[in-house]
Amino acid sequence: MDAYEKKFKMMTEPPVGRLICRLAVPCIISMLVTAFYNMADTYFVGKLNSNAATGAVGVVFSMMAIIQAVGFFFGQGSGNYISREMGRKNYQEASNMAATGFFSALSTGLIICVLGQIFLEPLAYLLGSTKTILPYTEEYLRVILLGAPWMTASLVLNNQLRFQGSAAYAMVGIVSGAVLNIALDPILIFGLKLGVAGAGWATIISQFVSFCLLLIGCSRGSNIHIHIRNVKIKWFYFEMIIRGGLPSLARQSLASVATICLNHAAHPFGDAAIAAMGVVQRISMFGASAMIGFGQGFQPVCGFNYGAKLYSRVKEGFWFCVKVSFVFLAAVSILGYLFAPQLIALFRNDAEVIACGAPALRFQCITFWVQSWVVMSNMLQQSIGRTVPATFLAVARQGIFFIPLIWILSLALGLTGIQATQAAADILTFLCAIPIQLHVLRSIPNQDG
Repeated sequence: MDAYEKKFKMMTEPPVGRLICRLAVPCIISMLVTAFYNMADTYFVGKLNSNAATGAVGVVFSMMAIIQAVGFFFGQGSGNYISREMGRKNYQEASNMAATGFFSALSTGLIICVLGQIFLEPLAYLLGSTKTILPYTEEYLRVILLGAPWMTASLVLNNQLRFQGSAAYAMVGIVSGAVLNIALDPILIFGLKLGVAGAGWATIISQFVSFCLLLIGCSRGSNIHIHIRNVKIKWFYFEMIIRGGLPSLARQSLASVATICLNHAAHPFGDAAIAAMGVVQRISMFGASAMIGFGQGFQPVCGFNYGAKLYSRVKEGFWFCVKVSFVFLAAVSILGYLFAPQLIALFRNDAEVIACGAPALRFQCITFWVQSWVVMSNMLQQSIGRTVPATFLAVARQGIFFIPLIWILSLALGLTGIQATQAAADILTFLCAIPIQLHVLRSIPNQDG
């Protein structure tokens, strides 16, 4: 217990801003490298000089988002509970949740793999594939599905380590796999001439390496060890996972549904439009990665201190994160707006793709800064167990607003409507997030317990 006590003091005594920054550095590195990870396939497949192949990667991205949604659901759900219980010094409860979350995700990933392989072609069409893209989509998707079990389990381990304040261990696992993926992509795609399937193999091999390293990290130091004997098939544990993980599941799942709707809406404008919107999504995700990583440094601080009833530290941490992330996103938005065509060309140097993608990226940049409030609000709500407001904010951006807007604006404005949809959804989400988060902040006691 000495190691656990030391970690408790580490999370509840240092100045909040300094603690968040220290925990955020490995999270930011992990998120940025993961973004490179996700963009690597798009970049190297783009060198095949085929809009159909590039479009296929964008189509399958929505399936990867579903797999990630499952991992984040179990990872965030178990991780939030773990951090609060460690703040209360209930270490056995934290161990039970760690094992339950991990093995539940592993089993769910296996089910996704089997069902996906059985219904491969209808799944490809459901994701938004066209007939010309279909052969590449099936080729890539078939391989990606094989890695679903350890992809979901890796995200659980990553989140659990992070919520314990061991972001450095999580970083090592994620970064190692990402670097390997970037190295394997050109070897398998071009060297072994596997084409788009090579990109899939590079992804699942590197994900498996990450999984192994993260599993090793859980057995080191004061981190909670994963033991199958600690799995608890009881409703209470699954209820806690649902309460903590539902916002993440909703957010990631609706991001996938939104991508599918985007692909279908872009379908009448050709493969170049589908490819362009896929590239814009990857670039936008990369721009948000550092901000999200910074917020992830806040989450364990929030959970530990909320569990320890140090409410003033929770509020201080929130306002610190909002201010820092706002300045960062404003700077990123200006750069993204100015160099939008050049950024699109990095991934697909095709005149049609650039002409379609650059305006979409510029629309995104105009409203990008609002995510500083929306994302940090969502992270605080999720970390302290406020499931209802956290879930609403999680589904608002890509679900409640984006999905209807993509059809309304595409019918009203054509391609311009598709390009502007995400920006419109962001503004509406921000307007909802302001009163919701202010109410949550008022509900947190002013005095420490």
